[in-house]
Amino acid sequence: MGARLAVLCWLFVVALPAAASAEPLQDQSALAKALASLSGNRMLADVTRLSAPDFNGRQTGTEDDLHSGLFVAERFQSLGLQPSGSQPLSATPTGPLGPQAALSQPWTMVEAVTATRIGDAPQLELSSGSHLVTARPGTDYLPILGSPPVNVTAPVVFVGYGISDPVNGFDEYEGLDVKNRIVLFLRGKPEEYPAQVRHADKERVARDKGAIAFLTMTGPVMSAYESRRGMGTGPLAYYGQPGAESRPTLPGAWISPELADKIHSARSAKEGSLRETQEQLNRTLAPKSFSTGVSAHLKWDSRQNLGTMVNVLGIIPGQDSSAQPDLVLIGAHRDHFGRQAGLLFPGADDNASGTAILLEVVRALAQSGVKLKRAILFASFSGEEQGLLGSKLYLRRPARPLGNTVAMINVDHAGIGNGRLTVGVSGLPKTIATEAGQLAGLADKLDLFGFFPGGDHEPFKEAGIPTIAIVSAGAHPHFHQSTDTAETVQIDILQAVARYVLALTWHLANAP
Repeated sequence: MGARLAVLCWLFVVALPAAASAEPLQDQSALAKALASLSGNRMLADVTRLSAPDFNGRQTGTEDDLHSGLFVAERFQSLGLQPSGSQPLSATPTGPLGPQAALSQPWTMVEAVTATRIGDAPQLELSSGSHLVTARPGTDYLPILGSPPVNVTAPVVFVGYGISDPVNGFDEYEGLDVKNRIVLFLRGKPEEYPAQVRHADKERVARDKGAIAFLTMTGPVMSAYESRRGMGTGPLAYYGQPGAESRPTLPGAWISPELADKIHSARSAKEGSLRETQEQLNRTLAPKSFSTGVSAHLKWDSRQNLGTMVNVLGIIPGQDSSAQPDLVLIGAHRDHFGRQAGLLFPGADDNASGTAILLEVVRALAQSGVKLKRAILFASFSGEEQGLLGSKLYLRRPARPLGNTVAMINVDHAGIGNGRLTVGVSGLPKTIATEAGQLAGLADKLDLFGFFPGGDHEPFKEAGIPTIAIVSAGAHPHFHQSTDTAETVQIDILQAVARYVLALTWHLANAP
């Protein structure tokens, strides 16, 4: 392992051909050759490799996180990328990082994190009178990652979207006693409700009201955002938000809408279907909460281990040789959920696909022989699934001054869909995204939007840096599920996204 760790301690500087600097800044024939060099088969091979069982789902803070980081770093080195800093730091083990402290480089970033794993034999049972339903992990439910160990049985109370806002006249807990109960709430919010509501807000309200656990689900009526991102309605792997010291995390599970409908409709037909209830909530903003008459039994173990999160960085210098040149940053997270509740989460579409596209764009640009006007910094982030930890770490300790970052391109779940590309633009004219589509020959395949949340571009946008987020459009039926395997990934979509990312990077790196 020592020799392999050295890869993360230093990437050798390989000079680009001197003749490259004499080429025109927007050499269309060079771009055409670079685009033609992109290989869908090579990208699919990388997706297959990263989602294989020996990477064990690449959970942040585990040895598998380090293993996948080494895979990326070795590829960066073999393609001649330059480290984004110069001097390695001491390899002396310090604190929780232990021997991995040698990874603390100006171009690599590490941070101590907590890795939580749900035990292999979770239980969720529903009972109503003499009727008992034993739910199946992965199909009917998944414990929220980060949940504490739990062993409770309690009545279930449906609380709509789980919003308590008496000031604005929308309190779904009004008149309800949920103390020592399990609450069931829908993901998201009614589209007409004006305030922003996070899952953490719902969990906090439930805890403050005395609930001992929660169940949540994506409702049968999808929001415009959920539809645009191609989300399914099945139970999703999801990290909960840690509570403050005085407010421990509330245990919970994500359940399927079919299981939720059984709970919702158990008392009588009076309440109607879950779909009807959600449609009325969306239309009227009038609470539809009630005690379901169903009891739920939740039981599982969870273990927390302190580990190390690893970001891997590499750079292709531009023509600007000043001490602080402008740069374009391309990022893709490589982490996923590891093994949870007895299931392996391979993370092929999310986000081995984005990582494979990143590596293929690195190869095409590094081997093009063209030195673009601006530097290009490639970032393989970890910690995205655990609250965007890797991108937030980068912003606290940027490899280059943030003021010199002209744009951040983020590539995420980019291997499944309908053949179109969803592109979210923030802080830049949409014409830039359109022009890149024309360069890539994909102008008629783009669906352009403004900023959309969710992904490593979000902290950059909040820091005032222009962002372009790219996902493959259409349904992603395996999103955050154990069925997200390499067999579901489509070569032609990898090829199209890589063409667009390469053309966009070329365009931004040479723009005035």
